[in-house]
Amino acid sequence: MGPASLQEERESEKESKREMESYRCLLQAGSQLESTLQQVTVPLSLKEVGGYIEKQVAYLSGGRGEDSSVIITLPESSAFSDIPEEALVKVFTYLTLIPRTRQPGVKFIIILDRRLDTWASIKTALARIAASFPGNLLLVLVLRPTSFFHRTVTDIGFRFSQEDFMLKMPVVMLSSVTDLLHYIDENQLTSEFGGTLDYCHSDWIVLRTGIESFAVTVKDIAQMLQSFGTELAETELCDNGKAIEYLLESHTEKYRKLKDAIRSVSKEGRHLLASLETSGKEDDSQWDVKMDWETVQRLLAQLRDMESAFDGFFEKHHLKLHQYMQLLRYEQSFQEMELCLEHLTGQEKELSISVDTLAQTEQALKRLDSLESNAQEVMSRAQIIILHGHQLSASHHYAMALIMQRCNELRHYCDTLNAALKTKHTHLLQTHQLLLCLGQAQTWCDDGAYLLANQLVEKYQSKMGAQAALRDIERFLEGAPSMLSSGPDVLTIEYEAVIMPQLQAQIGKTFEKHTAVQQMIQSRQACLRKLADKHVRPIQLVAPRPENPPRSKSPLFSPKHGDGLKFTFDLSLPGKRASRKSPNSRKIEVIHDYQESRSCVSYFLDGEDSPDLLKRHVMRELIETERIYVEELLSILLGYRAEMDNPALSGLLPPILRSKRDILFGNMPEIYNFHSRVFLQDLEGCLEAPESVGACFLARKESFEMYECYCQNKPRSEALWGQFSDCVFFQDCQKKLEHKLGLDSYLLKPIQRLTKYQLLLKELLKYSPDCEGTSELQGALTAMLDLLKSVNDSMHQIAITGYEGDICELGRVLMQGSFSVWISHKKGPTRMKELTRFKPMQRHLFLYERALLFCKRREEHGDGCDKTPSYSFKHCLKMTAVGITENVKGDVKKFEIWYSGREEVYVVQAPTLEVKMAWLNELRRILTSQQKLLRDEAYQHSQMVGHMQLSPSLSESKQQRASVSSEETESGRSSPDPQPHSPKHQHNRKSWPGAHNSVDICEGLQEWSGGQDAFHPSDTEEEVLVQLSPGRYMALGDCLQNGPDSITIKCGDIIQLQCEDNKGRWLVKNLSQRRDGFIAATSLQLILIDSSRGHSSRLGDPMNLKARKLSSP
Repeated sequence: MGPASLQEERESEKESKREMESYRCLLQAGSQLESTLQQVTVPLSLKEVGGYIEKQVAYLSGGRGEDSSVIITLPESSAFSDIPEEALVKVFTYLTLIPRTRQPGVKFIIILDRRLDTWASIKTALARIAASFPGNLLLVLVLRPTSFFHRTVTDIGFRFSQEDFMLKMPVVMLSSVTDLLHYIDENQLTSEFGGTLDYCHSDWIVLRTGIESFAVTVKDIAQMLQSFGTELAETELCDNGKAIEYLLESHTEKYRKLKDAIRSVSKEGRHLLASLETSGKEDDSQWDVKMDWETVQRLLAQLRDMESAFDGFFEKHHLKLHQYMQLLRYEQSFQEMELCLEHLTGQEKELSISVDTLAQTEQALKRLDSLESNAQEVMSRAQIIILHGHQLSASHHYAMALIMQRCNELRHYCDTLNAALKTKHTHLLQTHQLLLCLGQAQTWCDDGAYLLANQLVEKYQSKMGAQAALRDIERFLEGAPSMLSSGPDVLTIEYEAVIMPQLQAQIGKTFEKHTAVQQMIQSRQACLRKLADKHVRPIQLVAPRPENPPRSKSPLFSPKHGDGLKFTFDLSLPGKRASRKSPNSRKIEVIHDYQESRSCVSYFLDGEDSPDLLKRHVMRELIETERIYVEELLSILLGYRAEMDNPALSGLLPPILRSKRDILFGNMPEIYNFHSRVFLQDLEGCLEAPESVGACFLARKESFEMYECYCQNKPRSEALWGQFSDCVFFQDCQKKLEHKLGLDSYLLKPIQRLTKYQLLLKELLKYSPDCEGTSELQGALTAMLDLLKSVNDSMHQIAITGYEGDICELGRVLMQGSFSVWISHKKGPTRMKELTRFKPMQRHLFLYERALLFCKRREEHGDGCDKTPSYSFKHCLKMTAVGITENVKGDVKKFEIWYSGREEVYVVQAPTLEVKMAWLNELRRILTSQQKLLRDEAYQHSQMVGHMQLSPSLSESKQQRASVSSEETESGRSSPDPQPHSPKHQHNRKSWPGAHNSVDICEGLQEWSGGQDAFHPSDTEEEVLVQLSPGRYMALGDCLQNGPDSITIKCGDIIQLQCEDNKGRWLVKNLSQRRDGFIAATSLQLILIDSSRGHSSRLGDPMNLKARKLSSP
């Protein structure tokens, strides 16, 4: 538990103590109210007594006798004798409890009015009173009957029974009402007894009912307040904000309901007080009314006290819940902000300031700027949280110390992060400044080297030429960066805070380079000064070297962008005679490339250090042309593409063109970002090690695929340019950029640059024989040539029309080309239709990873060199159902592609044998990969494969399957005429079954060879099956392990067949590998039988002259 948790616990304990004090005050007020209720309330209620009080069996008139004794009047009632004893007891108890609760020990006087009754009734009533009256009975005053007879009987009866009654209670027999005044004052008697006391029984019942109802309601309210207070006190606070909100809402709702109830009962009490006050004013002598008024007043006062205590307790509890919820929300905000700041701090720590190049520094500054922007936003929100914390503290929050601690923690986080970001920003700015200075110095050195290299020797032949060259050098020296004159020590002291070992090494290399360039310049100046004072013989030109073999033409590139011209010159060293041959004479070959604004220069030196110098010159040319390429792309994007958003030029630009700028420029922004931010820096890093440029190209191989997208969009771009080439907008942009050529010429730059890389890589590879990195250079050259081929293929692919499916599902384009095609079908009508074709169809084939498309080349659209072909889709063959036959008699350039078990056969004639072999190799690779997948599946279904045995009953079907891949196409006619052949002859033929055929055929992929060179239209072929027998054999092919009890056999292994089991498998012992296992008879037929002759490879067989390969040719 941390300091913050301890502080929070202490604050919570203080708040709980204050809340418990309020709760104790509430309990104390409740107990006082409850005590008062016990004192003033009657255990029995008017409702429990029943309707006998309403019948006026007995009543309290409010009158008083001697010693303030309470008078209970029993008026004349014919139903008195019918009242049950239990009910009578309740009536007497209820009537006696009311005075006793107000005045304990009070005495009672009963007035029994029997003036219209008999002695029997009097006697019974006295007996029941004696038995049922619960109070302290002072006197029983009986008004005897007024009739003479009943009065006489009563006197006689009372005389004889007086002693019995007197023993139980004092009874006085009164003759009239006048006698009653001797015992009770007139003002304490009601009007029926001749008194002046005003009494209304119905009003008394109403008042009594109101008092009892008020007392019960006050008691209920008190219990509800105590219960709710206990609930509040025992409420456990959780860490869920929504739960606290629910508690606040529910407690507030209950509090409002209780307040409404308290207001209602207070209103009832005030109304009752008003009624009692009215009764008291009318008759000041009513002592009972005064007592009831005091009781109600007391209850109201204590109810207000309890309400006040409850309000104080609820206010503290509500404030506690509200502050607790504020604390939860603040703590949640603090934790979220803490996580954000920790995340930013982690990003700040991960941001490395150890940079070596200017590009890395700029990238680091961009990342730092982005991080600072995010940090400022987060710290602004942190300041809001801190301000909120101060507001909570100002409102006397119970967790003030904890909140202030959180505020201080957030402030510390922000200050620490801000200081770290500022430190890194300062460090990176200084590093950027240093690298900028170093880059300027290196650029100056490179410019100096280029200046010396570009000074043509022809100018040295005259004095004016030499002087002009000297002036160029002097002007160049005047523009030297100031840092080069200060020296490395001064630079190290100035940037001491940011210099690391890598930067120190760069500083050293820069000044070493400067020293070398200075020496070269000084040497050149010395030579030029000598030439200025000495006549030099002119340079003699020699015959130009023959050009390199031309590159293969592609429909993507027009002839005007072909290779340049090469001229060779022999230069004598200054100071030597031209006729004298020096062993170190230099022969320089200049390749003028009219595609670029600069020339690609390659040097042939005969000296010992010449290969390194040559590689560096080519590398410098590669870097320099890359810089120019990046600058040209930037000028296009800024000068044309960005200007489309310029409001000042909106009137010159057609609206439709603004929405199609992505079509016009393609993905040129993506190409620019790659070259300017990534590839140029990679090439600059290879300046001192040109042999590593191959790895650079290979590392960015996938990034160069973006050119494929650009080239595919090029036809659409050219079509759009053709519509709007005369637009004033483009002319205005061209004038601002001072370009001599239009935008269409610059849109060709990416395509031209792509072809340039392979030329420079060839030059580097030529000057790097058996050097480190040669394999990477060769790989880079192959990758770039493959990329050009892929771009060319994709350009043809986008011209396909009429294909209804998603062409992307076919996979990548592997090859494409035009062929002559004959088609034959097994179905009758279709077959006859195709046989009528004597002239082959011209089809353009597209080979994908999953399918082979046959298309027809349509008329080219456009004029001149801008013509573009289109291809109309005709057929699609899934590669899973394709097989090939490599040789077709009569023409070495023909081969077969058959489909669905030779349901369809396509005889394809390639333009050259090389094209045929290239296509066959690619088809064979695809089929081999599919065959491998089928073998894996066959391994999982080894039981099914085990049943494929060469029994006599299955030999016929086996021969039929074999004949599917053995059909021959006649080559003696202009149109092939496939005929069903009899299984009598064999010929040399390579057949590759498709993946849809049975497993035994797929595993039997083989090379069919023989001695025949000439074929006849009736020639046919079939696979000959030879009965296997125990003995030793030599394997003519490979057999992979197919199951746990199988073995692997390699071509050339000596094996011994031992016995055949009931599943058609032979127990084979590999004598070469000393292993044994079971192999299916079908697999043994494939590796032991020479299919071209029908002979086995059994050792000692003189007819066994050839071995058959299982792998692809």
